[in-house]
Amino acid sequence: MAKNKKKKLPLAYQPVGFVLSWAGGALAGMAFRKAWKAIRHEDDAPDALDPDRGWGEILLAAAVQGAIFAVVRSAVDRTGAKAIARSTGVWPAADKGGRD
Repeated sequence: MAKNKKKKLPLAYQPVGFVLSWAGGALAGMAFRKAWKAIRHEDDAPDALDPDRGWGEILLAAAVQGAIFAVVRSAVDRTGAKAIARSTGVWPAADKGGRD
């Protein structure tokens, strides 16, 4: 029975993972806006296609945004996986790896 449970849990975890990812994306977006305002004292980060912004600003914004999204995604994924493992006794990933 435990083997059957291990095979089905990753599929059952997908909707939970989707909701957690969506919430994590929203949280990361808010965190990035606050970080950008603290770094550059601007409400909006530069858009890559804005002709009035330099390479430095564009790449700094992309690096900060990427780092924040990666950290939030990892924290949300790990928290969700640990919660599922605590409640079911089964790690939600089919193998030892994550989604990457």
